[in-house]
Amino acid sequence: LDPLFQRPAPLPARIKTLSPSELGGAKALPGERGLDEEAAKRRGRQIHRLLEFLPTVPAADWPATAARLLSNGSDAASGEELSLLLAEADKVLTRPSLSSLFTPPALTEVPITAKPYRDRLIIEDTRILAVDFKTNALVPETPTDCPDALLRQMGAYAHALRLLYPDHRIDTAILWTRTATLMPLPHDLVTRALESTTIA
Repeated sequence: LDPLFQRPAPLPARIKTLSPSELGGAKALPGERGLDEEAAKRRGRQIHRLLEFLPTVPAADWPATAARLLSNGSDAASGEELSLLLAEADKVLTRPSLSSLFTPPALTEVPITAKPYRDRLIIEDTRILAVDFKTNALVPETPTDCPDALLRQMGAYAHALRLLYPDHRIDTAILWTRTATLMPLPHDLVTRALESTTIA
């Protein structure tokens, strides 16, 4: 049969690229109560949006900007909910020890691979710091107390950055928005967490 008239073979199934946030494990500490998973994700998106855009306007404009940013869509907020979200973002943005994360040369929402993004990436001459914002209601006291999923996620980012910047020291940290604290993560800890991933 003439090859021109043969039906082509089916294309192989497309391989799904896993995001570092999909590497399995718990994302919250045992005993953490409050919002269900969907509501917690929604709140996380709301806080992330505020932390991304509020640093670009004067502090006096934050209330009006927050109201505009969260004025519509599935993440819309108003009244007391908006006030609580703005208060949490304000606490983070006005903490002096965190100011370097929200001023140049810190980069926002940087694509590291085709899919995942980092909340803040600070690139220095010999060092890179990747920071992820987490809105968990219950904040771990030490890095070793962090939920496995979060450590695996940060380990994946560290690994990807190591490939992109082989001559830099790669550091990772979590910014807990509930307490406005930055928690540096030991490289060995996130590496072991990533190696423990069992998802094929």
